[in-house]
Amino acid sequence: MKKLQFIFVLLVFILLTACGTGLEEKSSEKVLEQSGSNVEGTAEDTTESAIAEEKGETQSTGKNTASDKKEKAAEKTDLDELNVHFIDVGQADATLLQYSDDEKAYNILFDTGDWRGSEVVPYLTENNVSYLDLVIVSHPDADHIGQLDKVMNTFDVGEVWMSGNESSSQTFQRAIEAVLASNADYAEPRAGESYDIGPLAIDVLYPDSISGKANEESISLLFTYGNNKFLFTGDADRSGESYMRNNFNVDADVLHLGHHGSKTSSDPDFIDAVSPKIAVYSAGEGNSYGHPSPEVVTMIQERNIALYGTDKDSTIIITTDGNTIAEPKTGILRSSTGTNPGSQETTETKQENRTDTGSQKESSPDTVSGCININNASQEAVQEIIHIGPERAQDLIALRPYSSVDDLERINGIGPARIADIKSEGKACVQ
Repeated sequence: MKKLQFIFVLLVFILLTACGTGLEEKSSEKVLEQSGSNVEGTAEDTTESAIAEEKGETQSTGKNTASDKKEKAAEKTDLDELNVHFIDVGQADATLLQYSDDEKAYNILFDTGDWRGSEVVPYLTENNVSYLDLVIVSHPDADHIGQLDKVMNTFDVGEVWMSGNESSSQTFQRAIEAVLASNADYAEPRAGESYDIGPLAIDVLYPDSISGKANEESISLLFTYGNNKFLFTGDADRSGESYMRNNFNVDADVLHLGHHGSKTSSDPDFIDAVSPKIAVYSAGEGNSYGHPSPEVVTMIQERNIALYGTDKDSTIIITTDGNTIAEPKTGILRSSTGTNPGSQETTETKQENRTDTGSQKESSPDTVSGCININNASQEAVQEIIHIGPERAQDLIALRPYSSVDDLERINGIGPARIADIKSEGKACVQ
């Protein structure tokens, strides 16, 4: 009898175990069906995807998607004014974005002017800037990173963005030292990332990676404020523009023309993809580079795009409430020249009173004490130096300042033998 009871209990146990296994298998199948998991994906992958989806994040970057950001920025219809100041810094770039939300003020600076100038800090101060939420340096050339050290040493800065490309110039070294000495966070944004700073959405369009090509790999950003968009591309060239238009929606109301209006940027297909109402370029009056390119100016005008430039219009301020962009204010000078920063002034008056440091040094005599000063001579003048052709002249200017003629070895293609030739010729000097 006992033996029969034992056999009965054993059979019941086996049946219950088999039923339990069947339930577990069905439960697993149900989970896979609900998750829509790819057959090749692991259970761990499915879990991570589900968590990322629940948080509204992408697995690749861990940041909110660009569409989420734009929808969020467009949610608020009663936005305060955004003022975008294209600051007159001569043959260089510096743009201030100012706006507020719920009585909180926001300030963002895109590029910081030329190393020879000192316009940026006074302009920010005159426009009530005491804190910068974000400072972006599109690339390390001295006409974009030039006054970053002064900015960092004057204002509290929340975060600094750079491309990650470096330069051997003293200007770059001073800038990096100032960033390291500050309490600011540091980041190197990449294409596809998106951020919010208050009601302003920022989409990173370029670069996706870097290879040491400083100009070409400029940080390029699309700022969305309500229903209006502003696109900045630094000195990115036409290949960068091609990448942007092929990978992103680059449509924008206002375009800051790449590379000071040079024809190395502003590919017609890119301009058509952006389809801006307003185009702005930053350039020094009478600059030696011929910026903006007549070819680019003609192309913009043929498309009936309103064109503004700091060489003719001085500082330009574009204002929007997120729905409507007002007529740009032009001819605005710093108060240190005797003009209120918010006032209007004619181009003729501006040209008479202007005190643009960068342009003055470009148009000053190219020779000092019978030599060509490699720290401030024009592009044409430095080409009088042996072994310095048009391309090397551009590199020479981009790598300023120099502490000695020997520093010219930083230029690609200039080695010890050519330095010896340059010294023997006696035209180049440092003052």
